[in-house]
Amino acid sequence: MLLIVDDDLAIRTSLILLLKKEGFEVRGVGSPNETFDILKTVTPELILLDLNFSIETSGKEGMQLLQQIKKRYPVIPVILITGWGTIDLAVKGMKEGAIDFITKPWQNDYVLQSVRTILNLSETLPLSGSRKKLEQQYHFENIVGQDPKLLDILETVGRVASTDAAVLITGESGTGKELIAEAIHMNSKRRSRPFVKVNLGGISSTLFESELFGHVRGAFTDAKTDRLGRFEMAHKGSIFLDEIGELDLSSQVKLLRVLQERTFEPLGSSKSRTVDVRVICATNRNLEEMVAQGTFREDLYYRINLITVKLPALRERPDDIPLLSEFFVNNLKIIYQRPNLRLTPAAMKWVRTLQLQGNIRQLKNLVERTVLLAGSDTLDIVDLQRNVSGGVQPSAQKSLPEVGAITLEEMEYQMITKAMQFHQNKVSKVARSLGITRFALYRRLEKYGISYESEDA
Repeated sequence: MLLIVDDDLAIRTSLILLLKKEGFEVRGVGSPNETFDILKTVTPELILLDLNFSIETSGKEGMQLLQQIKKRYPVIPVILITGWGTIDLAVKGMKEGAIDFITKPWQNDYVLQSVRTILNLSETLPLSGSRKKLEQQYHFENIVGQDPKLLDILETVGRVASTDAAVLITGESGTGKELIAEAIHMNSKRRSRPFVKVNLGGISSTLFESELFGHVRGAFTDAKTDRLGRFEMAHKGSIFLDEIGELDLSSQVKLLRVLQERTFEPLGSSKSRTVDVRVICATNRNLEEMVAQGTFREDLYYRINLITVKLPALRERPDDIPLLSEFFVNNLKIIYQRPNLRLTPAAMKWVRTLQLQGNIRQLKNLVERTVLLAGSDTLDIVDLQRNVSGGVQPSAQKSLPEVGAITLEEMEYQMITKAMQFHQNKVSKVARSLGITRFALYRRLEKYGISYESEDA
């Protein structure tokens, strides 16, 4: 049973009719007292709670009711109902334990999507327990590893994939966030629809609207024809917003609007378009810290992280390093037509000890470089050692300056300068080696006054 709590009879009736039409059992109440009268006799699967119970829009009564519900009945999921103008109330409600929020006027499809998603996530499913069982249930062909941390993540991915829940994937650069996003899409009901990838770190604020929402002919000087934006390309499918922590505040507002209302206007157009997409975001930054510092909007943060998947660094699952190395070698056998390529047992054991700051991406580069430069198809420790670059070394303790001998900014400046010299000022290569985006590197180069080539390779 679903419970709707709203003092407005028209809103209550509208939601009840909508949900009953979809086969849900629904009851509605108009006050906190009626709410607890119901809760004494039955436990609803989900509560849709309006935050305002009077002409005043402070949300005080609704917030108090939410606190009481979560205190007495903590397992019942709550979706908040609020107006766009009071979205800050919804953010406060999320801190108090609400699981999602919808804004008035709502879109029926979005309400139903949110309700179904939360009910699906509330179901308790048995753990698969092993990689083999996971493979029988889901499609994880491109994700290599058997570490328990990874298996827990794949279990979560399998469970949330069938819903339309917004997923935030976090982890260091090179840990495979894009692969996890693809796995979510490929195991979802949208698998036959588009999967559109957007690297937000590579889009300037001036191009943000045109790239994501498209533009019409004549919207600006170079707009010779109409252009579809990434959201419209992803209609009925999934959109992967990588490096979302790189967005500036003005772009964050525009993104929040389309995520919230599921509508947008192409640049230069006055006609709104509706879009149905599943949103998956990723970042290597700490968004909670950014929210506290005021550089990432709190309301956007709560909108994108209904489910958070944190990927471990490769050094945290060392037993998977040999498996990944072998996987890369097997792929390179086909690519370079060298069917006899193999790693020796000693080499497989040695790679396990590597501290790879660039994680899976760096390991892949090391293996491929070794394959290309080795004189034999049998790759041993010495072949790998010849191709070890900065940031890759066995797990001996790295030497660092004494505490107080150098500031963090000075260390960052020296590291960037060293990387620029090593890669001959090629910005994209420097960014990859430092584990940051080109956009983030450009900011640091300007900050420290370091010259660079504008056309990087």
